[in-house]
Parts: sequence; structure tokens; C-alpha cells
Amino acid sequence: MKRMSLWLVLFSLLLFQCQSKISKEDDQKGLSSFMPDVSSDQAFSAYLMVYFKDSDHSLHMALSPDGYTFTDINQGKAVIAGDTIAEQKGIRDPHIYRGPDGIFYLAMTDLHIFAQRDGLRKTEWQRPGEEFGWGNNRGFVLMKSSDLIHWSKANVILSDEFEGYDSLGCAWAPETTFDESKGKLMLYYTMRWKNGLNKMYYSYVNDAYDKLLTEPKLIFQYPKEVSYIDADITKVGEQYHMFYTPHDGMPGIKQAVSSKINQDYKYDSLWYDSEPEASEAPNVWKRIGEEKWVLMYDIYGIHPHNFGFRETSDFKHFEDLGHFNEGKMKASNFSSPKHGAVVHLTQSEAQNLANHWGLEMNFK
Repeated sequence: MKRMSLWLVLFSLLLFQCQSKISKEDDQKGLSSFMPDVSSDQAFSAYLMVYFKDSDHSLHMALSPDGYTFTDINQGKAVIAGDTIAEQKGIRDPHIYRGPDGIFYLAMTDLHIFAQRDGLRKTEWQRPGEEFGWGNNRGFVLMKSSDLIHWSKANVILSDEFEGYDSLGCAWAPETTFDESKGKLMLYYTMRWKNGLNKMYYSYVNDAYDKLLTEPKLIFQYPKEVSYIDADITKVGEQYHMFYTPHDGMPGIKQAVSSKINQDYKYDSLWYDSEPEASEAPNVWKRIGEEKWVLMYDIYGIHPHNFGFRETSDFKHFEDLGHFNEGKMKASNFSSPKHGAVVHLTQSEAQNLANHWGLEMNFK
């Protein structure tokens, strides 16, 4: 009996030591050790949309538990003011991406097109419009976060990053993805030289998400000499679907597909939006737990601005879902969003974000 008691004591001490060791190791690993498996959407139960407004050139966020009704987390007001993070005192074109490390990567155009009107600049553009074109800017705002509340920030100015880029005309609409073959984050964006044609390029980004590692390289060549902008890449199976906006007549949404993330995209002449007015800024996001994807885009040719939505299961046939508050998709407490992007969240991530902003929403 004494031997049995001594054995139980020794076993309890050993179990306590093992548990203490595991706890210490988890503490050292930090939040990343508890991140969900991002290779599957089974861990997710909510959607986060980022967007901006022309009225304030700042970052806005909206949450949705079902992917149909989105509620702005700050009653339609900015969550991060553009004048606090951007060289030009304003941002446009926000895009959010969850990396394979579970970290959120937020990329935005550093540009304020109404800075002169708002007393932030003495001239219409940062540089002469006759030489550098409409809305000329020089770079991006890059931010990263593990909780969507606390963010690091970097201002990446291409003419400071690389020699010979003083004649850069614009750098717009950056989006982030992960190149599995390189094991690196990749930023892709619209760029032009002086007042020339806008085209789509890519660069690799360092792990700190504050510096471009490689010079811009063309990601796709449109078959006509026109501007083409706003690339958005989604991997489905072994294929990469890139939606973008060519200014080939009425601007709208086209698709190109490749088996490689940054090259060999095949031109497709079809238009994938269904709008009679000009559209841009496509963003594709998956419905959680379903083999369905939503193509969302900014219809800037109508007033007030609105988003359009189409749904597909094969990237060939698309069902119209209408516009915000004009069909299945609802914006409960905001209007006139511009250039949005959507990412999946876990229940705890969505609830923590809602609680932080005092938004009464429950995510199951």
C-alpha cells in the first residue's frame, strides 16, 4: 500500500512538471501557436470587410456573421484615420489578407485625391498632373496585426526603395498574397510610368512587411494598348483566378487564369460583371462551408457609389446577387463604400473586434 502511494506521488510530480513545461513552451510561442488552420475554412464563422470612403480617405471595417448582412463596427465612421498613417494624409483601396502564419496583412494606396480641397495640400496633386497624371502618388501604407486592433505600420515609397523610380506616375491598389513556391509574401498592384498606361505588377515583401525585396515586375500583359488595373488573385485548387479591370471601352471586370501565381495568365475576353455603368476593384471571397465564391466589385459609375455582387461555384457561371440593399446583400448601417475586400474570421476574432468597438453582435 505504501509502495502504491509513493508511486502515485511520483507520477503526480512528473505530470505536473510536464504540464508546466508545455505551458511555458506555449507562452514562448505566443499567439501564433493558437492560430486556426488557414488551409481550411472549417475554423471560421464570420466575415470582415475593409473599405474606404471618398468623404474621409480613411479605413472602415464591417462585420458579418453570415456573409450576406454587413454591419460597420464604428457606425460608418473610420477605424483608422488616413491622416494618421499616410504620407498624403489619406488612404484608398484597402485590402486585407490572412497569411499562412495567421497574421492579418493590410495594404492600402497612399493617396488623397481631395487633399487640396481639404486643406492638406496646396496643389491638386502631389506632383504636376501634366507630367505624372491623375492622382499621382508614390507608394503604399502596409500594416500588420494579430488581433485586428493593434497594428504595425510602414510607409513604402517606391522611389525611395529603388533607384530610377523618380519617374513613377502612380502606385495603386496593393494586395497581398503568399507565394508557396518561394515561401514569401507577394504584393501585387497597379503602376505606371509618368502619365503612361496603368498596368499590373508584383514584388516580394520581407517578413516584417515593411520593405519590398524585389523591383516591380509585370504580372500580366493585356492584349491591347489600354490601361488595366486592380488585380485580385484567388487560388482555387491548383489554379489562380485573377480578376481585374481593363479600360477597354466601359471599364468592368475580366478574369485571367494561370497555374502559376505571378505569370502565364491566359487572356479571357469575357466580362464578368453585369453592370451597365463603370466598375472596378474586384475582390473574390469564399462562402464559409460552401463551394461557392462571391465576386464583389465597386460600381463607381453610379451615384451614390455601391458594391455589386455575383456568386459562382465554377468561375464560369455567375448568379447576380444585386447591389448592397438592392438584393440579397445588405449593408445595415453604412452607405457609399469604396474598393472593399473581405477575409474570414474565427468566432473569437470577430467577437473580440466587435466588443472592442462596442458593437453588439453575437457570432456562433
